[in-house]
This record gives sequence, structure tokens and C-alpha cells, in this order.
Amino acid sequence: MRMELDAHHRATVRKIFNHPTSHNIQWHDVLSLVQSVGSVTQDRKGRYTVTLGLETETFDAPRHHDIDEQQVVDLRRMLSAAGITPESIN
Repeated sequence: MRMELDAHHRATVRKIFNHPTSHNIQWHDVLSLVQSVGSVTQDRKGRYTVTLGLETETFDAPRHHDIDEQQVVDLRRMLSAAGITPESIN
């Protein structure tokens, strides 16, 4: 599956898949990425339901700008299952 993402989205995908896990992935960058490749809804409590491919996950917005390590792990799984990896976007 060939993804047509802008340079900012491609950089966010690379950060998500970077090893060791990056601790400076901003939440608004993640939202922008997942909105471009899936669907995102926000409930009244500020929780975000993200659907990528066949997977749906609910995320709490981080208290600070950056997502936490568990969110990175969950996003890696979801993106991989949807065929979105650093290799697929180059």
C-alpha cells in the first residue's frame, strides 16, 4: 500500500517507529497524521477515538505536548496493521 503523505506526516511516522522510542512526538502532529489516514472523533471528556484500517483505539490527550510511550506502542501497532510504516511511505 503506497501512502501519499506530506513531509510533516512522513516525519511523524518515522518518529513513531524510531527505536529507541522517541519521547518528543507531539500530540497535535499525531492527530494530524491519523486524521489524514483514518478517522478521529473526540468525545465530551476529551478522549479521542481513532480508527485506522480495521482497528479502533481510544486515546486520552496527553497532559503535556508529547505522547507517552504506551501511546507510541499503540500507534505503531495500528499504523502497521493499516500498512503504514516508514518503508511504505518513502
